[in-house]
Amino acid sequence: MAPKLPVLRRARSLPLLFLANFVVLQLQCSYGLPLQNEPRQIYIIYLGGRQSDDADLVTASHHDLLASVVGSKQEAVESIIYSYRHGFSGFAALLTKSQSTKIAGLPGVVSVTKNRVHHTRTTRSWDFVGLHYNDDQPNGLLAKAAKYGDDVIVGVIDSGFWPESPSYADHGYGPPPSRWKGVCQGGDDGSFGPNNCNRKVIGARWYAAGVSDDKERLKGEYMSPRDAEGHGTHTSSTAAGNVVGNVSFHGLAAGAARGGAPRARLAIYKACWGAPPLSGSCDDADVMKAMDDAVHDGVDVLSVSIGGPSETPGTLHVVASGVTVVYAAGNDGPVAQMVENSSPWLFTVAATTVDRMFPTAITLGNNQIVHGQSLYVGTQGREDHFHEVVPLVNSGCDPEYVNSSDVKGKIVFCITPDSLYPSATVTAVAQLVLDNGGKGFIFTGYNRDNIVRWEPVTSKMIPFILIDLEVAYHILQYCISTDGTPRAKISLAQTTFGTGVPAPKVAVFSSRGPSAVYPGVLKPDIAAPGVNILAAAPQIPYYKEQLGGVLYHFESGTSMATPHVSGIVALLKSLHPDWSPAALKSALMTTALTTDNNGIPIQADGNPVKIADAFDYGAGFVNPTKADDPGLIYDIQPSDYLRFFDCTGGLGTNDNCTAPRASVVDLNLPSIAIPSLKAPQTVTRTVTNVGRQTNAVYRAVLQPPPGVEMSVEPSVLVFDAKRKAQSFKVAFKATRRFQGDYTFGSLAWHDGGSHWVRIPVAVRIVIQDLYSTVS
Repeated sequence: MAPKLPVLRRARSLPLLFLANFVVLQLQCSYGLPLQNEPRQIYIIYLGGRQSDDADLVTASHHDLLASVVGSKQEAVESIIYSYRHGFSGFAALLTKSQSTKIAGLPGVVSVTKNRVHHTRTTRSWDFVGLHYNDDQPNGLLAKAAKYGDDVIVGVIDSGFWPESPSYADHGYGPPPSRWKGVCQGGDDGSFGPNNCNRKVIGARWYAAGVSDDKERLKGEYMSPRDAEGHGTHTSSTAAGNVVGNVSFHGLAAGAARGGAPRARLAIYKACWGAPPLSGSCDDADVMKAMDDAVHDGVDVLSVSIGGPSETPGTLHVVASGVTVVYAAGNDGPVAQMVENSSPWLFTVAATTVDRMFPTAITLGNNQIVHGQSLYVGTQGREDHFHEVVPLVNSGCDPEYVNSSDVKGKIVFCITPDSLYPSATVTAVAQLVLDNGGKGFIFTGYNRDNIVRWEPVTSKMIPFILIDLEVAYHILQYCISTDGTPRAKISLAQTTFGTGVPAPKVAVFSSRGPSAVYPGVLKPDIAAPGVNILAAAPQIPYYKEQLGGVLYHFESGTSMATPHVSGIVALLKSLHPDWSPAALKSALMTTALTTDNNGIPIQADGNPVKIADAFDYGAGFVNPTKADDPGLIYDIQPSDYLRFFDCTGGLGTNDNCTAPRASVVDLNLPSIAIPSLKAPQTVTRTVTNVGRQTNAVYRAVLQPPPGVEMSVEPSVLVFDAKRKAQSFKVAFKATRRFQGDYTFGSLAWHDGGSHWVRIPVAVRIVIQDLYSTVS
């Protein structure tokens, strides 16, 4: 117990008053008691792995630990807002800065961090990746063999869900799996009750302690698992939503919407808050408690479409419990080194396009037809005739200039030399054109892979058309050369898909590697569809007013790519329930595609477009039909992560920190990244035969990175009933000595038949470590 502070009476002189206050200050600092007026905020105390299987004992230990700092067990209990006691050990508590400093020095405390905020980052996409729902389609038997994910439990940490959507109906479902231990948590505002869960969505929880004092983020929110933002409804229905026929966005992208594992069960964990016009944001304290509960509840896969500058502690322990954790790579591309969620045990997903576009015809007054891209659907009717074109060339797309110009009844045409106007400016101009009675808005820009950003504008009758500079030049030439007033007519957007649309392409916004946190870990891991994805929408006022009350709408982002991989993992988990999270990740990475639907190397959108490399898409584009039988896998036990990382970042308890730290390059990942190749270097990998043929022979096929000599020993691996796992060494040597950039290659094992087990390789030749070459 901390001693009682002395009662100070009025000092007779200023020096005595100063001395008395100094004594009080020293006592407060020594015993971790709050300084006068020192504010309290949420801190996360992470203790690593659990010391007991009894959750109540774990929580009691949290109370005891905090009581030693705050002065009493009662105050400790009142200060703790979450106790993490299922997947890992730790707690979130309201503390002062001095108390957080005090507790950080106690034995057994791995880390103490302030509560941080992370941000939330279809009809065609599943067919495009080869997961056809109908048996008579090519590759349609994979989903059927996996029973469409039946009884696999997919957990989604996001902004909640809209229970009335047909994507969550439970017709034809049996009782929840017997291993399920979760709950259906009601709301505080009557917006959600136990009857809003069913045999499809078997559990739902919500977490608001981290955001309880933020009135701005809670404005318009439901204090329940009900989704007020839309992000969680979109991602969860993409991962495991029901098959819902005849859906579209006002006629665009018509077809059947479904999740990757449409018969899987869903467990919803609402930890992200912010109703439109805000975007969802998620506090560490809430996300960690959601993960902790997910482990307790019995989920098989955890889909987390959030990101930020730092990672959430405790994810390794979730993976160690057997749960595959799928995370978004982030939306900060195409700049290098911006990939998020790069811990090696996470499955980090980049975003790509699919083979679908929405061309929109612009007919000029001379009857020449050019095309742009839009989602113009004319929900409020349209006038099918020509309108005057107002070209804004010298003024660019300045909102003030547009607002002061006469645009009523006209089509505004903006052309800028650099085509780099920020999206917020474009949105503002489009809204001004609409508000001032304009009939259309044509704008030049480089490819952003994000036309859905202007989805609310397009549904209000005004056509918003994005064009490139070549098309803009033709429109401008017409405007200059015509004798009369330049005019144009804009048609409704159309849907086109197939091999005529080269895909996939890595999306512009998808965050690129290498990882600044773990340079020796190649990230992202894989790429999946994340551009213009159609999925379920909540029926909130924003969607009714802005989007015309649609049940399904478009979103783009690595947030959309993440649930695609989560759904595929659920299918594989159904087929291979004994596979570890590392094995599931390996199966998808080693079978990924590096060529598009026309057999051409996958490209990465940007300015300019380039051939994609491993820092754009990891191992490549997800190819689930091959992942069921990958031949070989690169497996990892949770203890291996602890051994290689030696508790860096709070990955284990003190007992795990005694082994010498090994090189992360030798962690048995299905990829190789060498960030500093100065002298010859050798790495080790182990593969396990999981193919249908017990007796198999695999031969190495090398594609060395340019400037690097690469060899494998042994170059032939022989497997039989006794030798199911084989190790090999890969040697790297620079052909020249220089301070270089990364170059890329690959290593594949081929059995002479259908198995090509390929992993990406990234190597940077250097003379000196930590030597920046930017200028």
